[in-house]
Amino acid sequence: MLPDGVTLHDGFLDAVAQIALVGALRTVAAVAPPRRMEAPNGRRMSVAMTSAGRVGWVTDRKGYRYEPRQMNGAPWPPIPAEALAIWRAVSGWDSDPDCLLLNHYAEGAKMGLHRDADEGEFAAPVVSVSLGDPARFRIGGLARRDSTKSFELRSGDVLVMGGASRLIWHGVDRIRYGVSPLLARGGRLNLTMRVVAG
Repeated sequence: MLPDGVTLHDGFLDAVAQIALVGALRTVAAVAPPRRMEAPNGRRMSVAMTSAGRVGWVTDRKGYRYEPRQMNGAPWPPIPAEALAIWRAVSGWDSDPDCLLLNHYAEGAKMGLHRDADEGEFAAPVVSVSLGDPARFRIGGLARRDSTKSFELRSGDVLVMGGASRLIWHGVDRIRYGVSPLLARGGRLNLTMRVVAG
């Protein structure tokens, strides 16, 4: 059912592992607080974002890009060991990611169709981990106009997009807010790990 290069590890993380990962991500957010960034067109995104790793992903009127430091000049926090263990288990890549992008979906937040195309190494996959409320995830093809299909990602699921599907269009139509007990205030955390340097 999924395109070549897309692998869904359904329920990869059990409840204990999910709680541990959320705790580690709270440490990231304490050092680099998530914020709703501005897209190049001036619109503020509905998803709050932050990063960990050698570089962090940012967007503003200057465009989408990776930066070695936060806006305040501080380095990004390191990628938590719990996240790196997932990457090493499912990515098939022989080195660790340069960036972990952490997205927080509050009630009503969504993510339009987009490609992860700001990296310099497309041979490496993107590894995506879902935590908290379920999300309706939509995937298309390599062209923006290609037909799409959608399916639900639940807490603990890990999705890998690589190979022929490394640059496919994808997005989040909506979350089913308040379904999961994992996050005290509800919502969804999604972390994606990427190799940035080519």
